[in-house]
Amino acid sequence: MKPKNLNSSLRRRRTRSRGMDDFDRLPQPARQWLAQAALPWSVPSVRRLWGKALKESGGSVTEAQNYLSQIEDRRLAKDTCWTADVWPQKNAAPVSRA
Repeated sequence: MKPKNLNSSLRRRRTRSRGMDDFDRLPQPARQWLAQAALPWSVPSVRRLWGKALKESGGSVTEAQNYLSQIEDRRLAKDTCWTADVWPQKNAAPVSRA
């Protein structure tokens, strides 16, 4: 018996990830940004956001990289693991653990 969430008459969608091949197909500036990213991004996410960023910036690579960095900063701000207690800022006063 199939699990309940697999019972469907619809055709299954299979995606084949080619790992490093998919990464290698990203544009060089997107790969450079991804190499320094703090979060573990998937290649499809970066590809989608990169296209959107280029479209909105009129093709400016620098602005597209800044756009991806802004998105990452917003996600990091939402993540409770990235608080000052865990990842203190450079040159910040030590956090008191009283």
